Amino acid sequence: MAGLRIIPRLDVKGANLIKGIRLEGLRVVGDPHEFALRYYAQGADEIIFMDIVASLYQRNNLTDIIRRAADQIYIPITVGGGIRSLDDVHAMLRSGADKVAINTAAIARPELISEVSSRYGSQCMVLSVEAKRTGPQKWEAYTDNGREHTGLDVVEWVERAVRLGAGEVLLTAVDQEGTRKGLDIELMRAVNSRVNVPVIASGGFGDPADLKRASDVGTSAIAIADALHWQRTTVGEIKLRARQFGLEVRL
Repeated sequence: MAGLRIIPRLDVKGANLIKGIRLEGLRVVGDPHEFALRYYAQGADEIIFMDIVASLYQRNNLTDIIRRAADQIYIPITVGGGIRSLDDVHAMLRSGADKVAINTAAIARPELISEVSSRYGSQCMVLSVEAKRTGPQKWEAYTDNGREHTGLDVVEWVERAVRLGAGEVLLTAVDQEGTRKGLDIELMRAVNSRVNVPVIASGGFGDPADLKRASDVGTSAIAIADALHWQRTTVGEIKLRARQFGLEVRL
């Protein structure tokens, strides 16, 4: 394993960085560009920008934010929200993104996964999954910030998407998101045991011991928002704790 990646996640609405709990009750945090620069300076391995209203308006409005970030941030940038076509992917990559995270459009038309993967490489095609627990060891995939049912079993959907060409999975545990109650380790274990692509755990990071638990079940990266945005910790401190747990991280 190449080491655990620490990835700040910035959910954006219009011009603002926002944060909610279980993807609801959104509060404005500040200017996404300033926060991205701060996390880059702190040693983030990558940055994720998600346009959280893009599906509503059927377009991604992050182009300018990505362009500004790519001028000053020299780590991989993943962009998600409202990406529906190869043209949308092209626009994001041209703005400076390295990868695109696709949820709604991939569920509506799974062939899009193969199209993005064959044109831009599987490393560019990140499957974004909003998972809600429906029972013991069972999760359903949702769209539209955890509001719309799809009826798809998360583990089966991830397996299918990886077969179609998804090279990475951004796995958001909606029930945990913004709660600080810990990552859904069972969900990570269930998905990691069935696919051999990197999985980014998102939603609920609170206790640094989560880093070890997530890594132990094969997770390759942790996406963190709440703990960083409200300055309860820094990327550097998280990496220090990871090393104390015996995990390999890039300093």
